[in-house]
Formats: sequence, C-alpha cells, structure tokens
Amino acid sequence: MQLTRRTLLVSAPVLALGASTALRSARADDARLAPRFVGSDKAPVTVTEWFSLTCPHCARFARDTLPQIHTQLIEPGKLRYGYGDFPLDQVALTAAMIARTLPPDRYEPFILALLASQDRWAFARDINTTEELFKRAALAGMSRATFDTTVADTKLRDSILANQDEAQRILHIDSTPSFIFDGPTMKDRKASGELSFDAFAALVKEVGGSV
Repeated sequence: MQLTRRTLLVSAPVLALGASTALRSARADDARLAPRFVGSDKAPVTVTEWFSLTCPHCARFARDTLPQIHTQLIEPGKLRYGYGDFPLDQVALTAAMIARTLPPDRYEPFILALLASQDRWAFARDINTTEELFKRAALAGMSRATFDTTVADTKLRDSILANQDEAQRILHIDSTPSFIFDGPTMKDRKASGELSFDAFAALVKEVGGSV
C-alpha cells in the first residue's frame, strides 16, 4: 500500500527532534521500542518487514507467504525475520502501540492475529475500532488499565512515528509491505509488495543466503 499519512500526521505530529536522535533515545529508555525479531540471531540473513496493520497487502503476504518463510527459512536457522512499524493511519498506529506493549514473545502472534482478522476490526462497518482492539489485546493477556494507558501514551506514539520517519528517510520506505534484506554479500537490499515465496527466496539468495 502506498504511503498516505495526511490524516495520521494531522492527529499525531512527529517529534521535533531529528529522527535518528529520537529513535536512539527511545530505544535507550523504553524496552517497547526494542527491535522485534523471530529466528536465530546466528542466521546468515536478516530481513526486516516494514508493515502497517491496516494494509491489506501486508495481510495477504502474512497469510499467503509468511507461513512458508517460517517453515523453510526461519525455523531451519537460515533467516532472522524482523518487524518494523510503518503505520499508514491512526488506527494502525494505535494497533502498533498495543502490540509493542505486549511481552515480546506475544508480539508476532498478536500482529499476525490482527492481520488475519483485519476486515473484522479495522474495516468493518459500525464498529468502534478501539474497542475491537481491546478485545483482541485482552485475549493476549492485556488488562484494561494497561490498554487505556497505552492508547494515551504520547511518548510511545511519537517514538513509533520517529522510527517510521527514519525508515522513510534512510531506507526510502514509501509503501507497505517493504522488505530490507541484509546478508553476507549485500546490505540494505530493498523490495516491496506482496512477494511470493519464490521471489522472497530469490532475494535471500541474492544477499548471500541459502534456501
């Protein structure tokens, strides 16, 4: 999905600090901003997916391609897979804030569950998206008090936006899903769109990995 942030930026202004400075500061004092990875840290290739929880393309990639990536690349130790927040609207930003407040081991299951049910909490008619998010957060073990505090946390909101700005400025991320491949022979290899497993595997090979 192409980047559209007009509504998001009107309701949630970006930090005045430079993106790199803001991001380093956030990571230093807030564990919620720590990178979210699955797979062995000894894997030869690392891929970071920049995604939005309200992006239908991200949802289809998670449904159609990611399971095969898990079984054929992540679980055998060939790939370490990371998630980078790139929310395209206020709803996606709120969902990202909630996901990052959960314990790290619940992060990926939670976002995959949100992507799988996207049409029921993000796009359904006549629903309160915040309440729908709370129902799903509660199933992941989050209390109402923690949920309400998280949704109102402007520091976390601004830190996610600062990280997003840095990804846009340095890595030239401008659509979701986008992927950055880092391997033994190539760094910062960018690809975008709903990649098939074969296309994804070809990029892993291109940066020096095996499939």
